[in-house]
Amino acid sequence: MKLQNKHIYAVIMAGGAGTRFWPLSREKSPKQVLSITSDISLLSETIGRISGLVPIENILIVTSRKQVDVIRPQINGIEESNIIIEPTPRNTSPCIGLAAIHIMRRDPNGIMLVLPSDHLIKDNSAFLKKVQTGLDLVNDNDSLVTMGIKPTRAETGYGYIQFENNGSELPKGVYTVITFAEKPNKATAKRFVESGDFYWNSGIFMWSAQRILSEIEEHIPEQYEHLVLIDQGFDLDNFEDHITNHYNRIKPISIDYGIMEVTASPIFMISADFGWSDIGSWDELSRIFANGDEDNVTRGETVIIHSADNFIYSPEKLTAIIGMENVLVVNTPDATLICPLDRAQEVKAIVEKLRKDGRKEYL
Repeated sequence: MKLQNKHIYAVIMAGGAGTRFWPLSREKSPKQVLSITSDISLLSETIGRISGLVPIENILIVTSRKQVDVIRPQINGIEESNIIIEPTPRNTSPCIGLAAIHIMRRDPNGIMLVLPSDHLIKDNSAFLKKVQTGLDLVNDNDSLVTMGIKPTRAETGYGYIQFENNGSELPKGVYTVITFAEKPNKATAKRFVESGDFYWNSGIFMWSAQRILSEIEEHIPEQYEHLVLIDQGFDLDNFEDHITNHYNRIKPISIDYGIMEVTASPIFMISADFGWSDIGSWDELSRIFANGDEDNVTRGETVIIHSADNFIYSPEKLTAIIGMENVLVVNTPDATLICPLDRAQEVKAIVEKLRKDGRKEYL
């Protein structure tokens, strides 16, 4: 049976803090609302990317209470009722489960396309073709589907998917998943890439709302119980207090760890090549901005003397360096970050230290 667009629901997860992107990303201006790679925000790009496939009334934005006010200006045309507010961020599994019960109330046959709000995708046409392949797989097989990205380096900032070509009647470029792997250390990442049977985990998923709730019920029953109670309280006058009470009692857990790594159900991976990046850290942005064989990557006004392999992001003031190699410099009006470029993944530790020290003005 051909899948009708009215049954497709996009769930855009837009509640992340972007801590590895400090000091540009803050609680009041998280990464997804920043215009980093174009003139519009990453969230607006994500919405525009799927608007030709998913009816706008079926695009759901999941965010936190802290961020909803900065999210609203980025989602013109999407109804307020399509903003799903998490009382407190609880990682991706509760976020997806909450969206699934919203969809089930609208459409028991709803199929979910789950997307992070802050990814870069250069070839939108290729992306939509891969999404359509995945949605058809879900519609025909009631399966769990993800997208894998062929790795170009031993990256420690991404999760990995191990897959196999089992010679079945699957469409070209579709494989059976063996396992999901958490972010590895450098040696393990190198082994994954050299084996040829691991792809990067894009964090993009497709499944029916009913199916993912069944998976949560089986593998994370405590979470499922709270989701059911939330669902039963939608018509209560004090629903905001009701959802806060139950949602905050759900243990934070990722969809990868909670479901994808443990399910016995078949998972299909679509091999995807559409210019993807999760823009998860400053070193990744440096690679995106790099142009040919230039010695340094810069954004903003800079003076560079006897220096190489640096990334300087300083759009609002002059930054000058002398005799530096492999250094990241991020200059914002109230904070400056300096660290080795190959340690950019550790920037979130600064945010944790600021929070621990009560320096909220910098968060």
